[in-house]
Amino acid sequence: MSLFSTEIRPVKFIVAVVVALAVTGCATLPDNTQRVSSLRMTDTHETHWAKKFEAAKLANPGHSGFVPLGNGTSAFVARAALAKNAERSIDAQYYLWHDDLVGRLLLNVLLDAAERGVRVRLLLDDIDLRGRDHDWVLLSAHANVEVRVFNPFSRRINRATQYISRFGKVTRRMHNKSFIVDNQVAVVGGRNIGNEYFEADPQITFGDLDAMTIGPVVADVSDSFDAYWNNELAYPVSSLARRLPDAGEIARHREFLQEFADQNRDCAYARALVASQFAAELKGNALRFFWGDARLVVDLPEKLSARRDRKDLQLISQIGPQFADAQDEIIVISPYFIPGRTGTDGMIKLVDRGVRVRVLTNSLASNNHAIVHAKYAKYRRPLLAGGVEIHEARNREPDELRKQDKAPFGTTKSTVLHAKSFVIDRKYVFIGSLNFDPRSFTENTEIGIVFDSKAFAGIMARWFDEEIDSAAYALALESNTNGRDRLVWNDGGSAVLRTEPDTSWCTRTLTHMMRWLPGESQL
Repeated sequence: MSLFSTEIRPVKFIVAVVVALAVTGCATLPDNTQRVSSLRMTDTHETHWAKKFEAAKLANPGHSGFVPLGNGTSAFVARAALAKNAERSIDAQYYLWHDDLVGRLLLNVLLDAAERGVRVRLLLDDIDLRGRDHDWVLLSAHANVEVRVFNPFSRRINRATQYISRFGKVTRRMHNKSFIVDNQVAVVGGRNIGNEYFEADPQITFGDLDAMTIGPVVADVSDSFDAYWNNELAYPVSSLARRLPDAGEIARHREFLQEFADQNRDCAYARALVASQFAAELKGNALRFFWGDARLVVDLPEKLSARRDRKDLQLISQIGPQFADAQDEIIVISPYFIPGRTGTDGMIKLVDRGVRVRVLTNSLASNNHAIVHAKYAKYRRPLLAGGVEIHEARNREPDELRKQDKAPFGTTKSTVLHAKSFVIDRKYVFIGSLNFDPRSFTENTEIGIVFDSKAFAGIMARWFDEEIDSAAYALALESNTNGRDRLVWNDGGSAVLRTEPDTSWCTRTLTHMMRWLPGESQL
């Protein structure tokens, strides 16, 4: 996704550059050598979640099981239920954690767990934390809670200035998303923590996909968390704060979160959580797990401070060979899709040797970052000419798809596609945080799991076969009299559209102009 979402006028930009160069030396961070290392807890085999899934794991020795979470309420229930029954540890790693209904409710659950004696480690990227240090310091004041901030901005100068003075450092972010309880169960996927990711926003939903997993791969997810937690770029939030809270502030903060949870106990969203099918299945031991080999693929945290040509530190090098070895079919689901020349050529080569390549990404109308769409748009013609099939998600899902878990990712309200998943040969499924764009490949750190599951890969592929025409526009090239093929959008019926669907002339014009802006590597 785009790192920059605000417009900077030329004069202001020049001033910002001059100021940035003048104050570069002020962009210092506190000493971080005194941070205390800690590791995942391994003596958790007698905990609630270990016992609950013990029989299932014994029946599938050596394999990992996973439950896809394609519905926002299910995804929240999974995290909340896991935390409410945690006994030893909760480790959560996120790119964004909003201060909204979902963010506060989940924090309250984590604090309840800490009150029971559960160790809570919360690792957050700094991209969303401006002006919020004190809130996180209040949280970490609990004896059983520690909050760390990854790759922080300096608190001594303006953040916007640091995008220039520390370009190449603060512009590279930790995009990982994982939630681990008692080293027994993990949730990995595309969701940040915020209303729009869990169907709690009344206007918009980010259609997304997580996997709740058990079995051997969970220890690998925990090891990855430890690597980031103990990295030199992970700063205790208290070391960044301007001041530390007193006992009264800490108590009032705890009371505030509890009162907030109590006040929202009977809100519409809370009722939806209680009524969710996932909640009933989890309580009744009726969850359907898909079983098979599972392989964690994750960037090493050193990626953010290393040269961009260090392929050995990059997640894409771990799954690239699997793409290259595809025999029959590849399905790419990526909200932010900028394949670049290398990716475009690679996909066309796959098609040339008989592999069917299908892509689902956002349309201009559903994309929440117009500049990303602008950069993606220039690759559509060569991809289509090379035989790659492209589908762009509609801005609003049709009524027949607005049923819980009807599709592999959420499909309610006005929807922005946010799921990141690949299906290879209807056998392997990747679920994680990786977008198919330069930022995910070389700038950010990412995480995901590759599941060897014909059963679930088949479900994903069949959804594409049967429902994609209802969920997205199919792009094609139409012969034109001027000798240049015209791009058209097929709506799944008889209509063929010759302009970006559901957009205004102004939006199309401004987006087209963005194609010429520099900085594709940062998107």
